[in-house]
Amino acid sequence: MSLAPTTVERLARARADLRMGVPVALAVPGGGALVAAVETLGAARLADLRARGGALTLAITAKRAATLKARAYDGDIAQLVVPAEATRDWLVAVADPADDLRVPMKGPLQSRREGDGAVARAAVGLAKAARLLPAALVLPVADAAAAAAADDLTLLDLAAVAPAVAGVAPPRAVIAARVPMAAAAAGRLHVFRPEDGGEEHYAVEVGAPARDAPVLARLHSACFTGDVLGSLKCDCGAQLRTALARMGEEGAGVLLYLNQEGRGIGLANKLRAYALQDQGFDTVEANHRLGFEDDERDFRIGAAILRAMGFSAVRLMTNNPAKVAMMERCGLQVVERVPLAVGRTAENAGYLATKAAKSGHIL
Repeated sequence: MSLAPTTVERLARARADLRMGVPVALAVPGGGALVAAVETLGAARLADLRARGGALTLAITAKRAATLKARAYDGDIAQLVVPAEATRDWLVAVADPADDLRVPMKGPLQSRREGDGAVARAAVGLAKAARLLPAALVLPVADAAAAAAADDLTLLDLAAVAPAVAGVAPPRAVIAARVPMAAAAAGRLHVFRPEDGGEEHYAVEVGAPARDAPVLARLHSACFTGDVLGSLKCDCGAQLRTALARMGEEGAGVLLYLNQEGRGIGLANKLRAYALQDQGFDTVEANHRLGFEDDERDFRIGAAILRAMGFSAVRLMTNNPAKVAMMERCGLQVVERVPLAVGRTAENAGYLATKAAKSGHIL
């Protein structure tokens, strides 16, 4: 028996380190790299990385690279040469599109053709998993284990980490309790905690839905601005309240409240996207300028929770055909798509039009 952390536990530790501005070490056969998230890396640690020698690389996504007119030689990843005189402010300016219109010229940016694209890809993936801007500083080292030991850094083996990152951490039921709600007096709230230490997710069970029949279900992604503040920029709050009300009317249903704010990019990045929308970009364009895909959510966790609760078939309340397809790929039978076209306002008309035109939502 050993008290040493598993690969999944090391990943959780690495996410926390990156959020605090602490680099982590990635090991590959014959070497590796020190990796730091650009958003949180301080000037002192940047200087320490430089002092070690070696060629610093700024890894960004191809989406962000396209905005910057930089070459992405590794498909979905671009590896940019970091000039010797580059400051932390320069790194952040390349990673964060907030000032792209005010300061459009950040280059010329030189992309590396050589180097290990897998390391750069993993570095960006770790930054995303930490809900940070998808940009990472990468410094190659001859011995990742030795470099990690020298500064007490978290060490990850890239070969072991890749499957864990690609998979979905099984959700573990923590507790459930009765919660009478305005929409339904007979309600229970279940808390599920992923085994990878990620955000908890919740299941709101209305009534006592039968496990051997299709359940009226909604996979609702957390939206602090819409659900809590009543933002008029989206339709999320109206969808949440309407879904619960319909379940209350039918006497049974289950609403999953998944902590995948801002289509999976986190609240801070979502507000960055809002700021870009104020500059005239639509929601998809804003995500791309930040370096994210149209939608970074992973609904496999929702399917896993439904299965853990004993459901195998659903009547899914959604306007998103991709969500239906994902549920079916995960082994859940979707016997009916129940439309949920509510919450249209003058402020979100453009947002809804973009969802229909670019994301395939049926509105």
